[in-house]
Amino acid sequence: MNQSDVSLTDAEKQIYLKFIDWQKKSWYGVPGGENMLPVIAAKYTPAEAEFLTGIPFSPKNLDVLSDLKGMEHAPLGTKLDELTRKGFLYKFEREGVTHYMLNDLFMLMRASGWPGRTDEQSKQFAVMSDNYFPAFMEPWETVKEQGLRVLPINAAIEDEHSIVPYEEAKKHLDSYTYFSVSYCPCRVKKGLATGTPDKYPLEVCLHFDRLGRYAVENGFGREITREETERILQQCAESGLVHAMSNQQESPDTICNCCSCCCMWFEAVKRMKHSVGLVPSNYHIRIDQQTCTGCGLCVKRCPMEALKLKESPEARGRKITVREKDGRVRELTNKTGKVSEVNIDLCIGCGVCAYKCQSRSLSLVRNEIEHIPPRTMRDWAVEFMNTRKAV
Repeated sequence: MNQSDVSLTDAEKQIYLKFIDWQKKSWYGVPGGENMLPVIAAKYTPAEAEFLTGIPFSPKNLDVLSDLKGMEHAPLGTKLDELTRKGFLYKFEREGVTHYMLNDLFMLMRASGWPGRTDEQSKQFAVMSDNYFPAFMEPWETVKEQGLRVLPINAAIEDEHSIVPYEEAKKHLDSYTYFSVSYCPCRVKKGLATGTPDKYPLEVCLHFDRLGRYAVENGFGREITREETERILQQCAESGLVHAMSNQQESPDTICNCCSCCCMWFEAVKRMKHSVGLVPSNYHIRIDQQTCTGCGLCVKRCPMEALKLKESPEARGRKITVREKDGRVRELTNKTGKVSEVNIDLCIGCGVCAYKCQSRSLSLVRNEIEHIPPRTMRDWAVEFMNTRKAV
């Protein structure tokens, strides 16, 4: 029986509280403190929480962990592998030696949704973690460099020569040797918590190299090819999802494809009123109102509600011609007497709107002031620790 279904004994509660105290030593800590207790109890058995308490958050080999736990290598390795498959530990090889480290709560919340499970325990955990979400995200309220930054859709950029390597998805894909895809943890959690199925594709969370291998080897995803990765990115652009990448220039290991209704970063802005969610790209949308047909598709697709239609009587009946890539010419007519306009302060430069604009009236243009993301994961972590909200 899941621990969330019953009252905890005093002994069980003490075990969980000790585990929470240990988790407080991780980079993310435990926002909300004891408010995390029902979530922890829904995910870990008392025996698992007791065993994991004291496991380091930095990678350690079996020699170190054997001394720590007082167990022989073989039974310890079996137990660690079992807990890794549950998403509680991170495992990888370094110079032929296996290392393990305890997953912090931020990693746990991500990895829990990657397999896309819909069993009863997953539903219970989704409900509890959704209730806990405001406390979980509170540290990010003052963070300058959020966990993901927007990766602009290249096809929407007016001048593709302006793209620098860390902004271009294909440049990143060139550097990877291993590709995997998992289910979007945000949409899985929200769907289970609310009972409302999501309208967007679910299997779109892309991981690469070491993180990709970890996901596949432990049942959190499946291996795919470079070509499949590109097809998923195109499918997501067609669907109106925002490409978002780990927020560092070197060796980012994840590309998410985010919707505004479920993504934790969008939710932080819309549900918790944070000033920043996803870090915007170095672009913003520009509209040619002389060619806009007022169809409103861009308004529907914008995840930030940065676009709206305004009355423009002189535009009604205006005809424009569009030349397709195959040479065909189409004629479009403004039937609404409206044109699109943008609130630049809300635009995150994703290009979702421009990607499907039939009249090609929208395009991404480079910002005058460039934002340069942290160079490495370590640089990002230092920035996070220096700017996070104390909770």
